[in-house]
Amino acid sequence: MGAAVVVGSDEFFRMVNALVDVERSEGGQYSSFSVRGKRFGYYWPRTQTVGLKQTLSEQLALVAERPDVFEEQFTAGGFGWVVVYLAGIEADELSELVFEAWRLSAPEDLVAQVPDPADSSSATTRGG
Repeated sequence: MGAAVVVGSDEFFRMVNALVDVERSEGGQYSSFSVRGKRFGYYWPRTQTVGLKQTLSEQLALVAERPDVFEEQFTAGGFGWVVVYLAGIEADELSELVFEAWRLSAPEDLVAQVPDPADSSSATTRGG
């Protein structure tokens, strides 16, 4: 296997900041991210992990496929949240997961304003 790909916190914040109407709140041990009052993500600097809202089926698939990178956080309101270890994920994949988490919480008028990162990388083949 090759060297681990590490997505740094600065890169994660750039991904979040590229989205529309994101509100960041600071908790004691973490930051949380919402769009129009609906939470879609968390960041824990101590563990270099993020928590992202996903569909239940995506949550199960991610955890089953790569338990060294993803773990189940919790389920709520028909969604499954995953913990993502930044040291084990590539930037393109994390960008897609961040966008999906935001999209699941954002109203349709906002979603229409932000291009899906998966569309811009359609020329790139995903392994799997």
